[in-house]
Amino acid sequence: MKLLSKSTKFEKTSTVRVTMTDPNTFDSHLSYALAAAHRSVSQALNARLKKHGIQIEAWRVMECLDIGQKQTMGTLAKRALINPPALSKLVDRMVSDGLVHRQISARDQRQINLLLTNLGRARMLQIREEVEDQDKVLTDLFDNQSGPLLIQLLTKLAQ
Repeated sequence: MKLLSKSTKFEKTSTVRVTMTDPNTFDSHLSYALAAAHRSVSQALNARLKKHGIQIEAWRVMECLDIGQKQTMGTLAKRALINPPALSKLVDRMVSDGLVHRQISARDQRQINLLLTNLGRARMLQIREEVEDQDKVLTDLFDNQSGPLLIQLLTKLAQ
């Protein structure tokens, strides 16, 4: 088996490894490559967000809520890529931390809408800087055309 490795620094603590191996091994599969990339990117982003005491899932919730519209738990679960029971627990923690506020829907009293609090919005703006810095590091790994193409391809896979 031939191994060719190329390491690229995300941060001082995170490294991406691009490994090309024998096409008969599992790491030559697209599914494996996507999982490995996800793990590497998530670890690097998690390290950045940890400085702010925020989990990746909480950041996604805050970004979804930052558009200013009230969102139900079901809608938010889909957009933030979190299963509903896990979202409920996360939102409980975010409410106790003062980051989000629950509000009963005026249209349907069975529905709960979530809104960012002022503290949540301020924290989200700090966190967004970290995420944008991480995105810059990632896009610097590609030429000007490959980054947007990668986003298009990944978006297509996610549909």
